[in-house]
Amino acid sequence: MSKFSYLYADPSVGGFSASLAAKMNDGSGSGPTPYGTYDRDTSFVSESVDVCKWTARRLGHPVMQLEFSSGSIWACFEEAVSEYSLHINNYNIKNWLWESYGADDKISGSGWSNEDTASITMGTGSATVTHGHLGTAFHLSKQYGEATNIGGELTLHTGSLALTASKQVYDLQTESNISSSHAGKRLEIQRVFNMGPSAITRFYDPFAGSFEQRNMLDAFGMSNTAPAVTYMMRPISHDISRAQAIETNDLIRKSAYSFELVNNKLRIFPRPSADDTGDKIWFHYYVRDEQVSTTRNSTANKITDPSNIPYKFITYEEINAAGRQWIRKFTLALAKELLGIIRSKYASLPLPNGEVTMDGEALKAEGREEKTMLLEELKEFLDSVTLVERSRAEADTAAANQELLARSPLQIYIG
Repeated sequence: MSKFSYLYADPSVGGFSASLAAKMNDGSGSGPTPYGTYDRDTSFVSESVDVCKWTARRLGHPVMQLEFSSGSIWACFEEAVSEYSLHINNYNIKNWLWESYGADDKISGSGWSNEDTASITMGTGSATVTHGHLGTAFHLSKQYGEATNIGGELTLHTGSLALTASKQVYDLQTESNISSSHAGKRLEIQRVFNMGPSAITRFYDPFAGSFEQRNMLDAFGMSNTAPAVTYMMRPISHDISRAQAIETNDLIRKSAYSFELVNNKLRIFPRPSADDTGDKIWFHYYVRDEQVSTTRNSTANKITDPSNIPYKFITYEEINAAGRQWIRKFTLALAKELLGIIRSKYASLPLPNGEVTMDGEALKAEGREEKTMLLEELKEFLDSVTLVERSRAEADTAAANQELLARSPLQIYIG
């Protein structure tokens, strides 16, 4: 087929819309662009016609014929927008990936699927920065919470054992009421509730009696209060000193309430008396197997790496003037390379008295050189405005201000 069957002619918005409608309605058309990522963006549609005409003029039309149709330039325009979107998204990922790590809005699978062979659901999206939420530090804090019994992902179990007169040592795996599924397993005891009466209940109260007053308070469920400290106007430090004195006395002169834990065998102090028989001591524990074998799934169905962070192709309408100018230049570079490839196939055309040599190789080289230059320019600019560079610039500014202030003369005040 003659190459003259594919010649450029200025397009129109109506032609773009008609091609899109034919593809979406009955599939009879191939669509104005290969992927159709931005075909529903009105800014892209109107700009595509102007970019197409501008690119054609820069390539010599109408003085020179162009051996491709407007659809080829539209494909270059779509690629240029996607290339720009790629680098902007990479910039955002570089700055905000760890702020987004573990977030719920991961996109994968059908979220990236195509619709009617056009990536309509795949683009377009917003470049809005994700708000930070501690990232990996949040997940690590759960494990610290388990160690301090204030959170985490493991279940903190509760158990108890009944006291027997004169018996101090109890096997928590066989003599307590822990779950049958935990029997014979290694337990990690976190807390044992073996505590003596509160020191405040033994404060001497000269106004209401001592032992009788304590018994009355115990009977009414108010064993942790005493009128001696509730109604007397004394500094709080006085009450604290009295409580510490009572607790120190119990520790040194008596068998203080305590326990010893060895191999899941609990030795309690003091030795239970006959009056203690039937009373219970409660404890909290983890199961060692659950701590070791539990699979941490904090990032299941969440953002884990650059491949599933939810940045889509940027809507062309949201791109500013600087970005659009870069896209136009990149479209021209792509069109030059494409036209060079086409003309390289027909290196020369025979004429009656000689032949005409085509400039395909020169166009290819020029287009690729411009592409490389534009990509390097964009990458250098984005690298210069990262968060790391901002911190470095702020540090340099602070250092310069300090140096300037150091050279400023100081006034002498005579009082």
